[in-house]
Amino acid sequence: MKGRLSKFKQFFIENKFVLGLLIFLLVALDIYVLTKISFIFHPLMVIIETVAAPIILAGISYYLFNPIIDFLEKKGWHRGWSIGLLYIVIIGIIVLIFSFVIPAVRDQIVSLVKTFPSYWNQITDKFNEFSQSSLFNQIKERISGNMSDIMKTVSEKGTSVVNSAIDSIGNIVGTVTEVVLAIVTTPLVLFYLLKDGKKLPDFILKMLPVNGRAHTRQVFSEANHQISSYIRGQIIVSLCIGILLFIGYLIIGLPYALTLAIVAACTSIVPYLGPAIAITPAIIISIVTSPWLLLKLIVVWVVVQLLEGKFISPQVMGKTLKVHPITILFVILVAGKLFGVLGVIFAVPGYAVLKVIVTHVFIWFKRVSGLYGEQPESEYEQIEEKSNGSGK
Repeated sequence: MKGRLSKFKQFFIENKFVLGLLIFLLVALDIYVLTKISFIFHPLMVIIETVAAPIILAGISYYLFNPIIDFLEKKGWHRGWSIGLLYIVIIGIIVLIFSFVIPAVRDQIVSLVKTFPSYWNQITDKFNEFSQSSLFNQIKERISGNMSDIMKTVSEKGTSVVNSAIDSIGNIVGTVTEVVLAIVTTPLVLFYLLKDGKKLPDFILKMLPVNGRAHTRQVFSEANHQISSYIRGQIIVSLCIGILLFIGYLIIGLPYALTLAIVAACTSIVPYLGPAIAITPAIIISIVTSPWLLLKLIVVWVVVQLLEGKFISPQVMGKTLKVHPITILFVILVAGKLFGVLGVIFAVPGYAVLKVIVTHVFIWFKRVSGLYGEQPESEYEQIEEKSNGSGK
């Protein structure tokens, strides 16, 4: 009997591969059970969807404005008065934007709408010229056999798009309501974040076991550093790109320079994919205007991208994320497929935070499981020292 127990212990309990497989199966079983009782979490998901927008907007604003509040507090200002002054300055900037920038952008948009028919006529003329060329005839001969299938596919896609548009009209009221609520509640949430945000990590740590507080504090510290560096850096870089492109567009005489520069600044928040989206309307306007303007646009865009890649981003962003560009590209594509526009915007900081959490969990798992041999205590000792240093 003892021999059988020893063999069982040797094969199952002391076998690292079997133990790892057992842990994996238990995790998979937990996930399967949670999928079967997902209806229990529906109220929680409704609550999260309701408060997500104001919390996200307030969080981004917190990382932008908290350094200013900290600076004023170090200069002897009371934190509440500093926040009040910040709100007054923000309101003044918003008033200036609505007084000067918005009218200029509105005029350019109105002008673009008025001139769009002429752009369309030029595109139609160029297409007619192309349709009379020999190349078009060759293409037409090759696809003539599949023309009916192509038209059927186009018709089905068009019907699907129309039905989706009709279905989305019913959600417009709800979307507008959510946006209004987010705009109204964000300043209130931001005020309390700026006032008491530093107390939140300590409040959360008090609910955790004492042995895990030091390591959790280090996770909070690293995640906070990743998020703050990315948000501040990306917004500063986007503003620089918008200003440089506006100057370049003015120099080459591109129509609607201010509107196109604002679009480029907004889309540049998304790495890699944003610039490609931003240049598309500028290319269309340049092609319609003149080929020479298109060449000058390409020169301006290349110069701005070189300045951004070689000077602005390295100085502002540094290498805080430590994520390979290919990884960033794949993360953006996957997040966009799963969560849409919000996934594209928050893919990189979300991945950075997830990387910090997974790294610390893996360090803990290596130490506890013993599946990777004897782990030195130096990793945890360094975390303890960093945590104690940050606590001081």
